[in-house]
Amino acid sequence: MAHQQNGPFPQSLPKAFSVLIFIILLKDVCNGQPQLIGPSQVLVARAGDDVILPCHVEPAYDVSTITLEWTRSSLDPRFVYVSRGSQELEKLKNPSFKGRTSVFVDELKYGNISLKISKVKSDDTGTYKCYVPVLEKEAFVELVVASDAATSPVISLSGIDKNRGGVVLQCESAGWYPEPELLWLDGEGNLLSAGPTETLRGPDDLYTVSSRVTVEKRHSNNITCRVQQRNTNQSRETHIHVPEDFFDITSSSPSVTDTSPVSLALCILLLILSVVFLVRRKRKHLMRTNRRPKDQTEDVRVSTEEDREREQFNMKLENELQDEKKRNVEQEAKLKELEKKNTEIINQLQQEKETLEELKKQLESKNQELSDSISELNREKMIKESEINTMKNQLESNKQEVNFII
Repeated sequence: MAHQQNGPFPQSLPKAFSVLIFIILLKDVCNGQPQLIGPSQVLVARAGDDVILPCHVEPAYDVSTITLEWTRSSLDPRFVYVSRGSQELEKLKNPSFKGRTSVFVDELKYGNISLKISKVKSDDTGTYKCYVPVLEKEAFVELVVASDAATSPVISLSGIDKNRGGVVLQCESAGWYPEPELLWLDGEGNLLSAGPTETLRGPDDLYTVSSRVTVEKRHSNNITCRVQQRNTNQSRETHIHVPEDFFDITSSSPSVTDTSPVSLALCILLLILSVVFLVRRKRKHLMRTNRRPKDQTEDVRVSTEEDREREQFNMKLENELQDEKKRNVEQEAKLKELEKKNTEIINQLQQEKETLEELKKQLESKNQELSDSISELNREKMIKESEINTMKNQLESNKQEVNFII
């Protein structure tokens, strides 16, 4: 019995066509069409280290005799490395990478185009493109360079929280890249609930982070402020011990929240002066009062005990005040050091800017000289052509005269 068809083509034709396409694609894969392979993850490096940006042709393909390019679109000029026939073209390279990039020449015949960057800087952060023009293939590598200028966190006393019966601590750290996170921990390593982290990015693209936390008496006296950058495995932390007696002082002092360390010191000083004034007033009152000797003796004994307790309390306050002064001095010293580092960075950036401007001027001067040379050659060419035309005309004229004479 003949097989019935629904149309002009057999029903199995679309299926056969699909199989044919699959075979063609499979053939291309089996033939090993060259592909550029780069890393699947972001590369992270510390400032000052050497880093290798992986890129290779798969399957292996000899690229030692063809043009190879490494570029970064955010640069001008964009070339980080470019070579033709294993010869690097230094003139095309961005000045900031001069003498800092290279490839493994012996590995080019195996298709290894990996780029080595020496002494990376924070400015080297970005996305790089590995490109082989002949193959029309490209691969991308993202590089993040962590700053080496990160400072240890500085913890300072920010104020007193009367409502919660605790002290407010502030932590600050500068010189980070990429942006870090700030954590507060108690003595057992548990996270403390703190206020939002304030982040500031300076003109040098480095981040400064700060945060505040209220430490209550129920917390461990040992508090840690940790600033970390997980992608770069960088971490800085500072520990502080809050004396238990200090919580008693805060509970008896006026409610002051989020004040500066200087204001807190003034409050403690006023409290000391008030206690001293009351003690002196009490003594004068006892001296002026006429009582029986026995009663006076009892009053003096009670007054002496009260004075001793007040003196002990005053000593505690004075010790806390001295500690606070020391902390302020240390904090001022660290701030001055930070200002000094910022000044050095600004000066370095200014020098690099001047260097780039000088290179720009030299390039413009060379371009002008080249343009003048081309103009001169064109002018000489026109003169030569004019002389040749004149000679041709003269020859033609002489030829006609000879023909006429003959």
